[in-house]
Amino acid sequence: MKVVVIGSGSWGTGLAQVLCDNQVDVTIYGNCAEEIRDINENHRNSKYFEDVEIHSGLRATMDIEVVRGADIVLLSVPTIAIESVCKQIDPLLNKKTIVVNASKGFHPETFERMSCVIRKNISEEHLSSVVSLIGPSHAEEVVIRMLTTICAVSLNEEDAKIVQETFSNEYLRVYTGNDEIGSEVGVAIKNAIAVASGVLSGLGYGDNTRAALITRGLMEMTRYGMAMGGRKETFMGLTGIGDLIVTCTSKHSRNFQAGYEIGKHNSAKYFWDNNTKTVEGVRTAKAVHETAEKMGIDMPIVSEIYRVLFEGAEPSESAKRLMLRDLKTEIDL
Repeated sequence: MKVVVIGSGSWGTGLAQVLCDNQVDVTIYGNCAEEIRDINENHRNSKYFEDVEIHSGLRATMDIEVVRGADIVLLSVPTIAIESVCKQIDPLLNKKTIVVNASKGFHPETFERMSCVIRKNISEEHLSSVVSLIGPSHAEEVVIRMLTTICAVSLNEEDAKIVQETFSNEYLRVYTGNDEIGSEVGVAIKNAIAVASGVLSGLGYGDNTRAALITRGLMEMTRYGMAMGGRKETFMGLTGIGDLIVTCTSKHSRNFQAGYEIGKHNSAKYFWDNNTKTVEGVRTAKAVHETAEKMGIDMPIVSEIYRVLFEGAEPSESAKRLMLRDLKTEIDL
C-alpha cells in the first residue's frame, strides 16, 4: 500500500503520522520548502506543532511526481485549492486510485461539495472512488496520539473499508458511512456555526449561550442537509453533532478563534484587516446563505454570520435579532 498525502499543513502531517504508526508507506507532498525540510531533517513541523516531535520515519517531498503509483492519495489542502490540485495530479496518476478528501467546505464559486469537485477533476480511468475522511478531530490532538474517532464516508463501500483499515489504530478509530451528502454538508456547515460560537464568546456570553447556539445550529445543519438530500440520522453522528461540538468549543478551532476576534471587537473589520489563515467558515457562511436564500431554507444563525462578515452588521445586534425572532416550537424541521 502506497499512500501520498497532499498538503504539509497540520492535518496532513497528523494523518501522515497515523499511517507511519501503522507501518504504511506514506510520503507527504508540500510546496513549502521550510516545512518539508523541518519534517525530513528535524522530525518536526514547527509551524503548526511548536513542541511536538513527529515520527522519525515520516518523509516529505516537493516533487509532485511522488503521486505516481499511489494506491491512495489524500488531499489535505484548503477547499479553495482542491480543484487545482486535482487537475495537477490527474495526469500523473497511472492506475485506479482511491482519492481521500480531508477538507470540509464547498467550492468557492460553484458551492459544490468536495467529492463532486474531485470527481469532476480526476478522470474516470484514474479514480477508484472518493472517500471523505472527516469528523470531530483537531490535528493538534491527533499528532500527540489522543483518542479520536472519525468517519470514512463513500459511495463505494469497499474503498471506505480500505481507508478504515488503513488509518485505524489504537488512538484513531475510523467508522464507515455512505451518506456522502449529509456527512459533507454537516462538516462544512459546522464551520460557519463555529464562527458564530466564537463571536458570542468574544461578546462575553457563556455556556448557556453556547449550548443554545450548538443546539439551534444542529437544527439548521440538519434542515439544510436534508434539503440537499442528506439523511436526518447522519446529523446525529460524528460528521454532524460530533464535529459541531468540537469546533464550537475548542481553542484549536480557527473558525472559533476568528469569530472570537470579531466578537471582541464587535465588528468583522479587524478580522478582514488582520487575518492571514484559512478560515473555512467564512466561505461556508457565504455559500450556505446564498444557497439557502435561493431555496427558501430557514438558516437564521448562518444568515446573521453572513451579515456580520459581508454586510457590516454589528455582532451584538445580530445576537439580539436572533433572540427576538418570532416565538415558535423547538422542533421545526
